[in-house]
Amino acid sequence: MEFVFLAYPSPPELRVLLFLGVSLAYTLAIAGNVLVVVAIQTEARLRTPMYYFLGSLSGVEICYTAVVVPHILANVLQSEKTITLLGCATQMVLFIGLGSADCLLLAAMAYDRYVAIRRPLQYPLIITLTLCVRLVVASVVIGLFLSLQLVAFIFSLPFCQVRSIEHFFCDVPPVMCLVCSESRIHEQSVLVAATLATAVPFFLITTSYAFIVATVLTIRSAAGPAGRHRAVSTCCSHLTVVLLQYGFCAFMYLRPSSHYHPKQDPFISLVYTLGTPLLNPLVYTLRNSEMKGAIGRALTRNCLSQNS
Repeated sequence: MEFVFLAYPSPPELRVLLFLGVSLAYTLAIAGNVLVVVAIQTEARLRTPMYYFLGSLSGVEICYTAVVVPHILANVLQSEKTITLLGCATQMVLFIGLGSADCLLLAAMAYDRYVAIRRPLQYPLIITLTLCVRLVVASVVIGLFLSLQLVAFIFSLPFCQVRSIEHFFCDVPPVMCLVCSESRIHEQSVLVAATLATAVPFFLITTSYAFIVATVLTIRSAAGPAGRHRAVSTCCSHLTVVLLQYGFCAFMYLRPSSHYHPKQDPFISLVYTLGTPLLNPLVYTLRNSEMKGAIGRALTRNCLSQNS
């Protein structure tokens, strides 16, 4: 029992372009996130809750892209682009689970910023290392648990005889298109699971930032524009990443499978899978002088160790 992927281009020229483009984006995404993790681990000044969450986010995104991108590159080079039923289910569990963990981690980071700006004096007592570890572990466990329940439900449904997936990898919308039975109730169940994984963390994030905005307005009246600017600058990077992550998530998963477009959605999903892990390190480092300095020192140490 195998599925066949149909989204890969047939002309050799397009296959070469796809392989080179995906390889370049994947290499840059992995390199950027690895640099973030290394910089946070090697710099003592960055061993704070905010950077611990950032390093954990980069670690999750390294695993998240590794679930599907190597398989995509291998399929580009192979004549038979197939995957077993078990392999497809496993890929979906890990891909959706780590993506959900990404969303939950962003909610934890929003809570961290909320406490830092709303209650700065109590911040070291509230956001401890133990709490950070528990939030990261809970994000991964909850994400994988929701994903496991969703995938088990999808693969308990009857599939049609035609097992061709209009996609580059196993994802919920294209696999749901293969279900033969009445799909309205099934689609509603999938939408509920997608809402739990995306809309609920997004609601927590917006609530946190509503309180942050109220606090920033107080800072403006008490400390002037300089205090307001410092408070806003600490949150701009996180908000940018949130908009990127949840914008793509909402477009791909918070809609019925009947709205799935087999010609354009696979490429949008590819941009989402590689784009956010590629842009997140850039977004966080370009607006953060501490991260830029730490990454520069990490690269310098690496060059010196190679020369010696």
